[in-house]
Amino acid sequence: MRAAVVTTFGGPEAVRIVETALPEPAAGQVRIKVAAATLNPVDAGVRAGVFGGEGRQNGLGWDVAGTVDATGPAGDTRSGEVWSVGDEVVALFFGMGQPLGTHAEYVVVDSDAVAKAPTTVDAVHAATLPLNALTAVQALDLLELTPGQSLLVTGAAGAVGAYAVQLAAQRGVSVTALAREGDEEFVRSLGAAHFASGAVGAGSVDAVLDAAILNETALAWVRDGGAFVGVIPQAAPAPVRGVRTTAVGVKADGARLAELAGLVDEGVLTLRVADTYTLDEAPKAHARLAEGGVRGRLVLIP
Repeated sequence: MRAAVVTTFGGPEAVRIVETALPEPAAGQVRIKVAAATLNPVDAGVRAGVFGGEGRQNGLGWDVAGTVDATGPAGDTRSGEVWSVGDEVVALFFGMGQPLGTHAEYVVVDSDAVAKAPTTVDAVHAATLPLNALTAVQALDLLELTPGQSLLVTGAAGAVGAYAVQLAAQRGVSVTALAREGDEEFVRSLGAAHFASGAVGAGSVDAVLDAAILNETALAWVRDGGAFVGVIPQAAPAPVRGVRTTAVGVKADGARLAELAGLVDEGVLTLRVADTYTLDEAPKAHARLAEGGVRGRLVLIP
């Protein structure tokens, strides 16, 4: 099969399309024939060497939508779900340090990372769900907010931020969306009760979900004894004024992903695709991501 990888770090030109052996699923795994796979900022970080891995092949891609192509022995799964060849699915593949990712024609993932694909959208849109929506919902879980409490989401028009706005609003949380002025109509359509495009009052919200990585700046907006969650693992600012600070480290969770897919079908979650590229055009997709200003996700179609 073909796959997009990096063997030396650099800009978009560092992305290579290689021929490699078809991976075989072990017990507790399935192989997915990739229909679509999203390009995320973490892939640009891998390409640039931010996470290390010099001297080895590094795979790209964490999100996948496609069809189960093969199952491991006995179709074993820790989640209780047994997958069959032909099932249309989505999954999060934790790609850090792996020689192959989802930017490939096939990918092997743990069975309990897999969920049935949403039925109301195509594979291209479904592929934008796993990484960013799981990050958003797991971040919200860390905040432990109750209905009626207030949450500020920074980067609210971005991929993680937009999901966070919708999921928090669904939980009855009063959301203030921090985004560019031109994005006000969009974030309000997601369920944001309030909008900000600049500085926010100090100590004015119960919690912050910092998708824009503003760190201490955003921490100042949380009330004494509130909560703050960032999106870069081990990089949350130090707690102050009794504010609980942490950062989400996204985990593959097929059962939770299935819930999110259900929310897509219920119309609660909005999936956004900015553009699509073939696998051979992966360097071009990386170049577009590097330009910035992308609304929605760039998706590779093998």
